[in-house]
Amino acid sequence: MSFDKNEFDVYSSVESFNKKAYAKGLKIKILCECGQRCLLMLYNKQLLQRLLQDASRRQLLEKWGYGRDMDTEQCLDTLAKRCSGTGGFPHEIGVFLGYPVEDVKGFILHKGCGFKLCGYWKVYGDEKQARSTFKKYDKCRRYLCNKLGEGLDLYQILRIS
Repeated sequence: MSFDKNEFDVYSSVESFNKKAYAKGLKIKILCECGQRCLLMLYNKQLLQRLLQDASRRQLLEKWGYGRDMDTEQCLDTLAKRCSGTGGFPHEIGVFLGYPVEDVKGFILHKGCGFKLCGYWKVYGDEKQARSTFKKYDKCRRYLCNKLGEGLDLYQILRIS
C-alpha cells in the first residue's frame, strides 16, 4: 500500500495497528519512504513464512541477495533496503505478495511486456489459475469496500479489538 505521509501520521498508525493486530498474526512493515509517500506491506506472518519456505521462491530470492538461511524478518528487511536503494524497484516483491514464481520470473525477464493477462499482476504462466485468483481478490475487495462504506473501520472488519 502506498500512502501520502501528509494525510496522516503513518508511524503512529503503523505502531498502533501492529499492537492491536499482533494477536491475529497481522503486521504492517514500512518498506520505504520516497518523498511524501510511504510504501507499506500488510502481511500475515505465518502465511508469509510459509510462502518464503517454498524452495522455488527461495531460489529466486537468492539471486537478489536474500540468504538461504534468512528468516522472514530478515527477508523483509532486505526487501525494504532494496526498495529504498537506487537499483530500481525490486520486482521480486511479487514473491512476498504470493504471486506465482513463473509470473515473477516472467515479469523480470520480459520487463513487463509480452504477458498473457494483466490483472492484479501480469501473468506469464497459468492464465486459468490467475483468473480464478483475480475473481477471489475482486470478491474480497468488494466485501472490504462495502464494509467501509457501511461505516466500519479496518479493525472492525478484521475483528481486531
